[in-house]
Amino acid sequence: MSAHIIERIHSQDPRSKAFGLRGWLDRLAATNRLTVMRPGVGLVHELAAAAKRLDGTTATLFPRPDGHPGSVVSGLVSDRAWMAEALGVSGDALIAHVRKAADAPLPWREITNAPAQEVVHRGPIDLTRLLPIPTHNEHDSGPYISAGLTIARDPETGVQNVSIHRCQINGPDRIGILLLPRHTDHFYRKAEAKGESLEIALVIGVDPATLLASQAIVPVGQDELEIAGALRGEPLEVVRCLTNGVRVPARAEIVIEGRLLPRVREAEGPFGEFPQYYGERADRHVIQVDAVTHRLRPIFHTIVGGGLEHLLLGAIPREATILASLQRNFPGVQDVHLSLGGVGRYHLVVKLRKTQHGEAKNVLLGAFAAHYDIKHAVVVDTDVDIHNAREVEWAVATRFQADRDLVVIGDSQCSKLDPSTADGLGAKWGIDATIPVDAPEMKFKRIRVPGEDSVDLDRLVDPGASWRTAIG
Repeated sequence: MSAHIIERIHSQDPRSKAFGLRGWLDRLAATNRLTVMRPGVGLVHELAAAAKRLDGTTATLFPRPDGHPGSVVSGLVSDRAWMAEALGVSGDALIAHVRKAADAPLPWREITNAPAQEVVHRGPIDLTRLLPIPTHNEHDSGPYISAGLTIARDPETGVQNVSIHRCQINGPDRIGILLLPRHTDHFYRKAEAKGESLEIALVIGVDPATLLASQAIVPVGQDELEIAGALRGEPLEVVRCLTNGVRVPARAEIVIEGRLLPRVREAEGPFGEFPQYYGERADRHVIQVDAVTHRLRPIFHTIVGGGLEHLLLGAIPREATILASLQRNFPGVQDVHLSLGGVGRYHLVVKLRKTQHGEAKNVLLGAFAAHYDIKHAVVVDTDVDIHNAREVEWAVATRFQADRDLVVIGDSQCSKLDPSTADGLGAKWGIDATIPVDAPEMKFKRIRVPGEDSVDLDRLVDPGASWRTAIG
């Protein structure tokens, strides 16, 4: 069977309503949302510059960058509507779909022969020779894997966790990784306490559903690959790594197998992060690479730090989780939105059907408890479009008084990547921009011109008229 036929079989899955990676690229190309660059674009800065210039307009594919035999893609899901389309749902159903998948995950299905292992490289490994790894920002300390799914297994239970961490190439077979205090770090501490390595895999180039699932905010012990299956509408096929027990998506483009070394730290950073500042240089954890496997003609996915793809992948799963958390305690909460101006993590807007005095303030406290990244939150009424920054600002301007409606909480756990905090310790504020429940009807009645939404402008406009002729 030819390599071309093998590739087509492995990139198509008619049972799922969601797109695979290569099928999604076909879809983007067919709808003029994929720009293919000329071969030879520079891996240092030039590739990221082109991807960032087209961010949110088209995805970008870079064949043979810097003469490397591989290809790089960026901007796969740099629009909220694209993500919904890639999952096979409507835009207004996206958050509900993500929430449902997190609540009802599908166990994955293990297979033995997988596209992700069509080509196998064992030692000696030279990552930059095998893979076209870009350098993005001006002061980044070197090439980074920025869109790799980090998959680790709990050394006690075997349950997996999937996340994305920045990964710096420290040497031919050595990777520096920033672990924040979340689930992978929890697994690592268990292994390190016994003086053992933690088995790990970095998976590069997956379908949009699996990419989004990796960012789900779920309790430790829940495997995000099962959420990916629920998002796709069928169990995700996985395959066991060749050098350890980690299970990885069977149709991934590239898999780097390795171990997080115990009691070893090496310098990592700086690196351009989602807040659009550099994450500082410090001694970080280290992965020793044992093997690299990949598909025929693999596609290396890279995410440019602080771009729309980066922000949306963080925002959408958090919105689903925060909405579920708030609705458990406040049935009047109808929707939430993490704004891009707040880097998809720090600024939250909540739509509330308020029935009680003080309810909005309780919702603010619940929002801060839902995720420590939330720094500023605004609660508005149901007549405000929370996805429209101008409408939210209008609600604050006309329904908020600082001495009455402002909540400030100091010395709170915040994001360590927010440079205004003291290593993650900072303040939060919340704004109640809702109408008092006992306000007279006309005091906050929004003005409206009858027919403004339904008037037939085509019937009224004279497209060929001169204004001088028109006035007689």
